[in-house]
Amino acid sequence: MTTVPTWVFEGTVLPSGDSARVTFGPGDIGEALPGRYGVPGLVDSHCHLTMAYTDDGPAMRGDDFAHQRLRELAESGVSAVRDVGGNRDVTLKLARTEDDSRPFVLAAGRFLAPRGRYFPQMYEPVAPEDLLAAVETEIAEGASWLKLVGDFPEVDADGPVRGSQVGPTYDLDVIEAMIDVAHDRGARVAAHVTSDRVTDLIRLGIDSVEHGTSLTEQDLETLGARGGAWTPTLSAGLTPSPNETPEGAARRKARSEHVASLLPLTDRYGVRVLTGSDVVGSVAGEIDLLVKHGLSVEQALTAASTGAQDFLGLTGSGNLVTYDADPREHPEVLATPAAVVLNHRRIS
Repeated sequence: MTTVPTWVFEGTVLPSGDSARVTFGPGDIGEALPGRYGVPGLVDSHCHLTMAYTDDGPAMRGDDFAHQRLRELAESGVSAVRDVGGNRDVTLKLARTEDDSRPFVLAAGRFLAPRGRYFPQMYEPVAPEDLLAAVETEIAEGASWLKLVGDFPEVDADGPVRGSQVGPTYDLDVIEAMIDVAHDRGARVAAHVTSDRVTDLIRLGIDSVEHGTSLTEQDLETLGARGGAWTPTLSAGLTPSPNETPEGAARRKARSEHVASLLPLTDRYGVRVLTGSDVVGSVAGEIDLLVKHGLSVEQALTAASTGAQDFLGLTGSGNLVTYDADPREHPEVLATPAAVVLNHRRIS
């Protein structure tokens, strides 16, 4: 007969800094978990489980890709994922299905954008007159979030983006009606927005700003007053591309400086900062970048764990990721967990 141990963690639980003894598993024989510092599960709040980045740009993937991605996320300490757009047949099924062998999934389903305002290989365009029906369909099939593409450059039918000029997608009255429907049905709205249109979208009632590279202090005040969130996705926005031009580097530096001027203000205004890997990053990398752009390590850890769990309405326990060294003093250890417990079972 195989003996299943009860795993025991004794150490410091972050971000609170409390000392604790926590047990996991059904066994009678206690076995100590490695690591003296633990976080009660990381949250990837801006993830695309079915989206791959290729030399030709983003590409849509299927069920096997999503499950492999979930395994990788679990091994890194992620216990919950908010998928904010992708292959709806895969992501909404994951959101509807209980499976304690993988991270918990919240899903938005499809990208909501009109024709010519997103990567054509990544979505089925939704005309303005069809937007409310599309929202109803996504919610009926398991979406607890809706992913609005609030602005985007014009895109040719065969894929190329026409320059870097970002423009609006839907008219504001259409977006307002969409948000009202979502809220009436108990769902929330995450908006991709990189231009100053973010001000109008916050005023209309979006629940989380994704990217938000043109946010202002006034926007933070308005967003925070409603208990809204901001997922900066710094890995996606600030990682240099292989063929970056001097002009592109200058724009990236300006984005970095702008974000660094705003992140320290989020606590003052009550804005919930979230961590999101997008397609190219990781939660550990996002924590590192949040710290480099003005958050304390404790604030960044909160963004990646208990703060996100609270904002997303995640309940329950049974998750823990441990580290040999204190991440508050050695943030680099976040990339190499000592152990991961997912749904009361040790997986690494």
